[in-house]
Amino acid sequence: MFFLSPIKEKNCHINSKWYIENCLFPRMNKNQETIIIDSDAVNEIIIKKGLNKVMDDLTSSLERALSEYNSEDTHIPARSGFNYKKPFLGLVEWMPLMKKGEEVVIKVVGYHPENPELFKVPTILSTISSYDTHTGHLNHLLDGVLLTALRTGASSAVATKLMANPDSEILGIIGCGAQSVTQIHAISRLFDIEEVLYYDSDQASMDSLKERLAPIDLDITLRQASIEEILEQSDIISTATSIEPHKGPLFEQYNCKAHLHINAVGADFPGKFELPKSLLQNSKVCPDFLDQAVIEGECQQLESSDIGPSWVELIKSEELQQEYKSSVTVFDSTGWALEDQVVADLFADYTKELGLGTRMNIESYSSDEKNPYGAIHQFSRLSDS
Repeated sequence: MFFLSPIKEKNCHINSKWYIENCLFPRMNKNQETIIIDSDAVNEIIIKKGLNKVMDDLTSSLERALSEYNSEDTHIPARSGFNYKKPFLGLVEWMPLMKKGEEVVIKVVGYHPENPELFKVPTILSTISSYDTHTGHLNHLLDGVLLTALRTGASSAVATKLMANPDSEILGIIGCGAQSVTQIHAISRLFDIEEVLYYDSDQASMDSLKERLAPIDLDITLRQASIEEILEQSDIISTATSIEPHKGPLFEQYNCKAHLHINAVGADFPGKFELPKSLLQNSKVCPDFLDQAVIEGECQQLESSDIGPSWVELIKSEELQQEYKSSVTVFDSTGWALEDQVVADLFADYTKELGLGTRMNIESYSSDEKNPYGAIHQFSRLSDS
């Protein structure tokens, strides 16, 4: 992805005309084009790179971004948007991030749990855009549907690495929708998983999971199980359901291993949660982004004293990680814009490397930057000649 390098010249002052003409302009990308990385380009990238290579690159990139994260350099406000119950239950939200001196990344995401049944499209639809902070130019526009599923799986893998017993062998999946595929894929890349136990209230989703996992070519036993069995036998669990707001939790009673780690992925709506309060209060709870988690995540059930450090804090403390790996832990995964920046930048780099993507002049400006009609005038002169 194109960014300007930090300016270090002694005479370069941000407010000076000399700086603009001699330091900034020579380093700027003067190309008006925006690179569109649509679903075809995303799929071609994955075919050429390989699913495992992409997931491994994404997981390591995310882990590095978390380790290096500094709120002074990267500003991430809580996401905002609209949620509604008519004509169908859903929401459209925007998730912004600003990397100072480089880019602004904004993902716009729609969550509509009735999509698969009513419209035969995914529950989560999204696009990701990246803007140059020097000019406001739209650098890239990306399909965010597959990228969101990939980065959510990678996020759970990183969190699981931080909090789960390293000898974990049994993975439980509650909710067999689109997210279940990337959860299994990503976590199995970091752990020697021998068996996956899975459950969904929709039998058809359970029956189709093996086929949907076929492209990954996993050497893992897959077995349908009840929620009770999953809780009792699993070392790691990922919950990714479309349970309706105020209809949770998914279960009340539980009996689990002393080191069970849970990635709670499905809570993404006010009033929506998957886990019982009693389990949360008896666990070490790690939110991805506290400001969101207390509104839309499992943390909305808890007092602040019940919530532990975020994964940014956790990844920087090996002592805390060791403590968590011997306890029941919960990763409250509401989705954080840093994850979207990481996956967008990764696919922008892939696009450049492989020569993919569609280049378009979306923004309207002419050689006379002060004349909004300049381009029209130029076209008129061409058509008259």
